[in-house]
Amino acid sequence: MSSHSHVCDRLAVFGETVFATWSRLAAQHGAVNLGQGFPDFDGPPEAIDAAHHAMRAGHNQYAPMPGVPALRDAIAADLHAQGGWQVDANTDITVTAGCTEAIAASMLGLLNPGDEVIVFEPYYDSYPATIAMAGGVMRTVTTRPPGFGIDLDAVRAAVSPRTRVILLNTPHNPTGHVATMAELRGLADLAVKHDLVVIADEVYDHMVYDGVHVSMATLPGMWSRTITLKSFAKTFSMTGWKIGWAVAPPHLTAAVRAAHQFLAYAIATPLQHGAAAAIALGTDYYSQLQQDYLARRDMLCDALHAAGFGVHPPEGTYFVMCDHTPFGFETSEAFCTHLVEDIGVAAIPPGSFYADPADGRDLVRFAFCKTMPVLEEAAARLSRLQVAAGR
Repeated sequence: MSSHSHVCDRLAVFGETVFATWSRLAAQHGAVNLGQGFPDFDGPPEAIDAAHHAMRAGHNQYAPMPGVPALRDAIAADLHAQGGWQVDANTDITVTAGCTEAIAASMLGLLNPGDEVIVFEPYYDSYPATIAMAGGVMRTVTTRPPGFGIDLDAVRAAVSPRTRVILLNTPHNPTGHVATMAELRGLADLAVKHDLVVIADEVYDHMVYDGVHVSMATLPGMWSRTITLKSFAKTFSMTGWKIGWAVAPPHLTAAVRAAHQFLAYAIATPLQHGAAAAIALGTDYYSQLQQDYLARRDMLCDALHAAGFGVHPPEGTYFVMCDHTPFGFETSEAFCTHLVEDIGVAAIPPGSFYADPADGRDLVRFAFCKTMPVLEEAAARLSRLQVAAGR
């Protein structure tokens, strides 16, 4: 057999994800891993207990393709309690293998070859890969520091006769920007005018510190043209469970399920029962989550500022973007290599979150979904950084 790569051309370009690369380097160098966005603590014990009980009670076979009814009912009740949504648990909700599969299923279910998707960069790295899997074409609109706001004129210029989807992530990974009402209304107007579908990735909707999260689907005229994606894994600090869901009216749910049934078909049955128990915790849980992450955000942002970074405090998510140029490195990759090897902290260089990696050369992303002692250790190590002479 030949030694050349057998990876298809449309995926070979993406290579290994940046998260795998820097998590491996963190382990290799004994660094505090503030790169990949996974918590180092467990979610609510009620979820674990309910999943264990479900296993013992015999819930170990395939779940229904759209999801266990108890979980879909819990999601529908939560959407109503938190945002006043009126959704049908049977026709409007599909449980997926994390939000990543929900993104892939949405792309594969909606796009025909050549259809265009408008994506805001920097972006989550599965976006271009899943668009490519579906044979679509990504059109990027760049957001820039310090606020990383959405330039509606640039979005209008990006719309073409082939545009099918606007992919909106709010709160936004990696910048932490929370879309404003003006931005949402502007995008909604474009979607209606050009008959577009909006895929709204809202996995960090319970981690908002400044501003207010508003779901695109709740705007006038937008329920019929929006697929909303949410995540148990992020909200309940159990990324290894890989549970997410897509919420959409039946005609768009049909597109998601057309792909989902051949990607994963069904998600781990007992874990869905555990997720239902967690969601039932409701407002008190979400309030405490927000308070805990706000404290972590402020602690890490203060430490990064003290170390010499140009800090762009996030309005939401558990990530913070910083300007590393005070330390004298030409690229974010070079800086992150120094950081992990010599300082003992791992972060993510965001070049792979841009169509042109050079647009991310001055930035670095840190994650604060860690316990306070871990963040304190990271802060102590970051204090060893030296600002370059003349800066």
